[in-house]
Amino acid sequence: MPNVTDDQERRSGAADPGRRPDHSDDAAVFEPGDRPDRPASTGDPAVPSSGSAEPVHEPEKKGKAGRNLPAAIAVGVLLGGAILTSLFTVRYLFIGIVAIAIAIGTVELSRAFRKAADIRIAMTPVLVGGQAMIWLAWPFGREGALTAFVLTVLVCLLWRLPGGADGYVRDVGSSVFAAAYLPLFASFAAMLVPPDDGVGRVLSFMIVVVASDTGGYVAGVLRGRHPMAPSISPKKTWEGFAGSLVAGIAAGSLALALLVDGLAWQGVLFGVAIVLTATLGDLMESLIKRDLGIKDMGTLLPGHGGLMDRLDSLLPSALASWLLLSAFVPA
Repeated sequence: MPNVTDDQERRSGAADPGRRPDHSDDAAVFEPGDRPDRPASTGDPAVPSSGSAEPVHEPEKKGKAGRNLPAAIAVGVLLGGAILTSLFTVRYLFIGIVAIAIAIGTVELSRAFRKAADIRIAMTPVLVGGQAMIWLAWPFGREGALTAFVLTVLVCLLWRLPGGADGYVRDVGSSVFAAAYLPLFASFAAMLVPPDDGVGRVLSFMIVVVASDTGGYVAGVLRGRHPMAPSISPKKTWEGFAGSLVAGIAAGSLALALLVDGLAWQGVLFGVAIVLTATLGDLMESLIKRDLGIKDMGTLLPGHGGLMDRLDSLLPSALASWLLLSAFVPA
């Protein structure tokens, strides 16, 4: 696809005729470190053209971050409450929450691929295989998850055979991508639960991701000026990333020292690693949405978009959390 920025498209008055309209950077869902002051795209249907005589109804007012902040906070509190309730009652219920979230995220991703690019993910094999990856990670660890993943890939290859050669590589490749991106990454979050200090491990993982998100939000709102990756997510700034680092390092140091008997320096490394994976996960999903020409993966969560729009930073961070906690504080 041609690499044409939004500003160039507005100056020229026309985008590439072969590309779907890209409104993925319109201020609809705030990402950590985003600049809140970016003007709305002139392609927004809510903005009247110069020659329009018809009255235009203004869209619902949103916060500086570009989303319905009260709704976003309420959803975040409900999700956090469900996670904490599971961890402090029967901690293995957390694996069930992960499994449900991944199933919903898989459906959202599959629908987005099919609607935007006519890519057909093998839904049944990826859903069933994804659940197997997550639940087998509980008793069998990474061997169970990887075995289920390999079998899922094999079934995806066979599942698509009746559809013929047209688009075979595209569809199978997307199915394998979906199986790895969602359930395989998420299985490492499930692996945090079984050790005796599993609650502390899960909380350390979640707390640092939330701290990174919050630190990026605050720094982006107050100081965001310099774009971090303008060709991917123009609203994400280096100031927001710095805020994520400060908050993530502080949270990591406290979490590892207080929750899993780790050392402060290990918490610093843990915080840096989680901020990096959370930020990269956020950028990766932004790039996927830009490629597909969509703004959100779904509409399930008010103020957030789809569930995939909240999982993007958590998925790669689950892998990093498991690796580092296994090294720093062996079970």
